[in-house]
Amino acid sequence: MGEIFNTLLIHPIINVLLLFYNGLFFLHVPYALGLAIVGLTIAIRFILYPLISAQLKASIKMQKVAPHISALRDKHKGDRAKIQQETMRLYKEHGVNPAAGCLPVLVQLPIIWALYSVLQHIVTLKPNAVVSEINKIVYFDFLKLNSSWDSYFFGVSLGDMPSKLFTSVGPIILIVPALTAFFQFVLSKMLIPPKKAIAVVKKENKESPKDASDFAASFQTQSMYIFPVMIGFFSYTLPIGLSLYWNTFTIFGIIQQYKIMGLGGLGEWIKRK
Repeated sequence: MGEIFNTLLIHPIINVLLLFYNGLFFLHVPYALGLAIVGLTIAIRFILYPLISAQLKASIKMQKVAPHISALRDKHKGDRAKIQQETMRLYKEHGVNPAAGCLPVLVQLPIIWALYSVLQHIVTLKPNAVVSEINKIVYFDFLKLNSSWDSYFFGVSLGDMPSKLFTSVGPIILIVPALTAFFQFVLSKMLIPPKKAIAVVKKENKESPKDASDFAASFQTQSMYIFPVMIGFFSYTLPIGLSLYWNTFTIFGIIQQYKIMGLGGLGEWIKRK
């Protein structure tokens, strides 16, 4: 199973990374490895763009119909058959397919995991092992490395961890996990629908303030704060090269999110200012 995963995903991704790296190295662009990671991440994001778009659009529909479903559960409490029947009718009425958001996620996960695995391996390779390890899995001779790459990116090694650099570099290294947490927070906030839109639907359904949708909204709000903190902590303990990948992935996600769904919950904060 591991060999199949390597053949289908890991090795192709490494070869694409080498294509970016060799192109940048040939043009004498500084920090070629770090910029190759950025280029590879953007390329993967573009490949996944249709899937992520479909997932986001399905999420929008589910967010809009969620308060209506909550009202149905209150109205037909205890009658599971009726709730299921009315829920399916509601899905059909609003053009919602509950499974529409699942398939894109299932397709994305192996690719994202493979990209993560590739970068974790790449940035932690010993300099004297880079050429032999990488050239074993190169498809074309023109992609082969003649010498080890420079793993430094703006003065910091992509294989180093902020937690280990703190004593030598100082508090400035905390910028890496702080930015990682910040970008993730922005994206998480954008994923939450505006309160005004939720309030309109609740008013239409004459829902009480303490319903299932309120519980879901509360959970989503807590996750909006907890998840970025977790990502920031992981960024502090993992190689900087992985933070570079994650930040590129998240920034591209913010742009895609804005294009498809607008500012979402973030819009309320911006308007206040």
